[in-house]
Amino acid sequence: MARAAKLQERVPLRRTAWKLADLVVLSLLLALVAHRAASLLDGAGEASWCWIAALVCETWFALLWLLNMNCKWNPVRFETHPDLLDERVDELPAVDVFVTTADPKLEPPVVTVNTVLSLLAVDYPSEYEKLVSRIENAEEGSLVFRDGEFAEFLGAERSSHPSIIKILWDSSKRMAREGFPSLIYISREKSPRYHHHFKAGAMNVMVILHAVCLLLGFDNEVHSGFVQAPQIFYGALKDDPFGNQTEVMYKKLGYGFAGLQGIYYNGTGCFHRRKVIYGVPPNCTTNVKPRTKDSLSYKELEMKFGSQEELIKSVRSVVSGDILIAPITDLSSRIEAAKEVSVCSYEIGTRWGHEIGWVYGSTTEDILTGQRIHAAGWKSALLNPDPPAFLGSAPTGGPASLTQYKRWATGLLEILMSQNNPILLSIFKRLQSRQCLAYLVIGVWPLRAPFELCYSLLGPYCLLGNRSFLPKASEPGFSIPLALFLTYNIYNFMEYMDCRLSARAWWNNQRMQRIISSSAWLLAFLTVLLKTVGLSETVFEVTRKDTSEGEDGTSKADQGRFTFDSSPVFIPVTALAILNTVAIAVGTWRALVADAAQGVPGGPGVGEFVCCSWLVLCFWPIVAGLVGNGSYGIPWSVKAKAGLLVAGFVHFCRRY
Repeated sequence: MARAAKLQERVPLRRTAWKLADLVVLSLLLALVAHRAASLLDGAGEASWCWIAALVCETWFALLWLLNMNCKWNPVRFETHPDLLDERVDELPAVDVFVTTADPKLEPPVVTVNTVLSLLAVDYPSEYEKLVSRIENAEEGSLVFRDGEFAEFLGAERSSHPSIIKILWDSSKRMAREGFPSLIYISREKSPRYHHHFKAGAMNVMVILHAVCLLLGFDNEVHSGFVQAPQIFYGALKDDPFGNQTEVMYKKLGYGFAGLQGIYYNGTGCFHRRKVIYGVPPNCTTNVKPRTKDSLSYKELEMKFGSQEELIKSVRSVVSGDILIAPITDLSSRIEAAKEVSVCSYEIGTRWGHEIGWVYGSTTEDILTGQRIHAAGWKSALLNPDPPAFLGSAPTGGPASLTQYKRWATGLLEILMSQNNPILLSIFKRLQSRQCLAYLVIGVWPLRAPFELCYSLLGPYCLLGNRSFLPKASEPGFSIPLALFLTYNIYNFMEYMDCRLSARAWWNNQRMQRIISSSAWLLAFLTVLLKTVGLSETVFEVTRKDTSEGEDGTSKADQGRFTFDSSPVFIPVTALAILNTVAIAVGTWRALVADAAQGVPGGPGVGEFVCCSWLVLCFWPIVAGLVGNGSYGIPWSVKAKAGLLVAGFVHFCRRY
C-alpha cells in the first residue's frame, strides 16, 4: 500500500556535461558582444553602423541562449505505474475525448475516422478498404442521401449553419455493460455575424456539452492541472527533411519545462482536469448551495458560465469538489440543452474564452490556454510512455510546413503583444518567474526573424560594399566568432545524437531553421505588426493533414523534396538565396581581380565569405527551386518579386 499512493514519480535528469557546454557557449557569446562593444568604442570599422547592427543582433542571440539555458537547466521526467490503478478503481472518473477537424480537404475524413477508431480501441473492420471508399465518396451522396437522419447536413454551408449534434452511439442504451463509450458528433453554429474563434470556440462548446477529463496520481492536485503527451508523428519522413517533427525540441525543452511549472499545452494529446477548464484555482472548493435561483453563488455561476440549467448543474458539481460525476442515463435528453449552449450568442456576456475554457485572442489558442492554467497556479506533467500515447501526421511538403510555422509564430506573437503575455502573468498572477522565461523561449520565435534577417544581410552587404563586420583572420578577435560557430554547431549536433537521430536529420533541421526564420516567422512578424497598427487581421490557416500519398499526390520517392507555390512566404527567403549567391560571386571577383590589382585594404575577410556560403548551403532547397520545374520550381511571380528586393538591396549597398 506504500507504493499505491505513487501512481507517478518525478525523476530528475542529470545533465552536468550539458550544463558545462551551455556555459561555454554563453561565455563565447558574451565575449563576442564585449569584443564588438570594445571595437566600437575604439572607433574600429569604416561603417560603424554596420558594427552597431551586429552588436544588437549578437546581444539578442546571447539573450536567447540565456532563455534556453533557463528552460533546459533542471529537466525531469515522470514514471507512471498504471498497474496500481486496480487498487483505486472506485476513484477513476469518466474521460471525455475530443477529436477536432475543420476542413475535409486539408484534413481528409478517413484520417478523422482512423483517429476515432483508435480512441475507441476497437478492431478495424475486416472490410476496411470498403469503409475507406464509403468515407471518401460521402460527398457524392453514398452516405448523406441514403438516410434521412442526416438530412440537416444537406443545407449546411461551411461558414453559416445552425448547431448540428448527432448521437452516433449511445452507451447509456446499448452495450453499457461492456463499457463501450458514447460517440457524439458536434458542429457548433456558425454565422457571419459572430466570430468563430477557431478551435478554441469549438472546444469550449464541447466542454459545455459534457466535460474534459479528470486526473489522478498526485498527492496534491496542483501538480496535475493537465498532463501533456509529446507530439509524435506516424509515417514521418526519414531524417525530417522539413524540420517539423520537433523531436529534439520535446526531448530537450519539453523535459526542461517539466522541471519548472510544467510542460506547455500543445493543443493535442492532452488530458485536463475539469476544474482547470472551468477556471477553478488549485486546492479550491466552493461551498455552493444551489437550492434556489436567488442564491448569490448561483448568480455568480450564471454570470460566468451562462444561464443553461444543465450546464450550471455540471459546474456546481465541479466547483463543489465532487469529482465523481454520476453517469448520464439518457444522452438524447440532453440534445436540446447541448444545442442551446452551442449557438454563437450563448457566450456573449460570460467568461468563456477569457477566464474559462480555451482562451480566445490568438491563432495558437493552445499555448494561450496553457498559460492561463499555469497563471492560475496549476502545474502540469509530461507523459511520455513507450510506445507513444498519441501519434499525429506532419506536413510532407514545403508550403504546408511553412504555413504551419507561420500560423504558430503568428499566434505566439499575438500572445506576446497582448495583456496575456507571460511577463504580465508573472507579475500580476501566479505564473512562476522561470516558467515565464521558459514561455518566452517559444514566444519569441517570430521576434527572432528580424534579428536573424538583419544578421544574414550583413555578410552580403559587406561583400557587395567592400566592407567588413567581423574581425580579419589575422586579428586575435577572429578566434571568438570562429570558436562560437564551431562550438554551437557541435553542441547542436550532439543534441541530435543524444536523441538518437541521424546527422542528416541534424542538417535538415539546421537548414529548415534558417528557411523558416526567413520566411514563415518573418511573415508572421509582419502580419502581427500590420494587425497592431490596424491595417489587417490574422487569418486561421488549417495545416494540411497528409495521407500516405503525400501532398498533392506526390509519390513516396519524392516526398522529401521541397515543393513551392506562389505564396508570399517564399519571397523573402528566395531573395536571400539569390542575394547571398550574388554576393559570393561579386566578393570573389573583387578579391581575385579588382582589389588584388589595386591593393585596396579594409574589405571583407574570411568571416564574411563563410557567413554567405553557410547561408547558401542552408538555402540550397531554394537555390535548387530557382531552376526547378513544376511544383519543384519557384514560380516566376515569386522570382520576379524576390529579384526586385535583391536589386533594391544592391543599390543600397552601392550608395551607403
